[in-house]
Amino acid sequence: MKVDIWSDIMCPFCYIGKRKFEKALEQFQHKDEVEVEWHSFQLQPDAQHVPGKDTYDFLAEIKGTTREQAKEMNNYVAGMAREVGLQYDFDNLKVANTFDSHRLIHLAAKHGLQDKAKERLLAAHFLEGQNVQDQETLVALGSEIGLEAAEVREMLSSENYAYEVKMDIQQSRNLGINGVPFFVLNNKYGISGAQPSEVFLKALEQTWAEENQAS
Repeated sequence: MKVDIWSDIMCPFCYIGKRKFEKALEQFQHKDEVEVEWHSFQLQPDAQHVPGKDTYDFLAEIKGTTREQAKEMNNYVAGMAREVGLQYDFDNLKVANTFDSHRLIHLAAKHGLQDKAKERLLAAHFLEGQNVQDQETLVALGSEIGLEAAEVREMLSSENYAYEVKMDIQQSRNLGINGVPFFVLNNKYGISGAQPSEVFLKALEQTWAEENQAS
């Protein structure tokens, strides 16, 4: 069974959704026969890291709200994250463009490290306050998961995997995906958002049953 997931590093619900899906997958009887592939998506493709501009100002700007309202929104999301064991640190979160992060995930996929890269980047962004737009930060994070620093630097100094990122984004448009996380099971069923683990588990079981009846 194949599960394709579109998500963005700067999307707080994507990390929460990852945890909820992982919990469902762990309970799924045929988990060893499920292939998961992560696909690139950019919620704010024009976002840039600006020193001194924090996530509250950024969110207030794009949502057209006040800084106080932005803090309330993030506090609510942080509560959701705590429910799945994630300690979001919005006070120190660095707003960043995620295009190069997505390129790093594609490079990692070449070495069978895609999920590790996705997890490491999400943790760096939401839990550790690292700037995932900064190239040296990406080199360090890539090295941590087992990539060669020289290969990461070479990728970042080139256009390598830019096409793959753009194609992922174009495919999401073709599928009508306008929000993430978005999960597609066996190119048949779509699940939008960080749904409860029970929803993911039921979808996995239903898709598995249908595919095996068909065969």
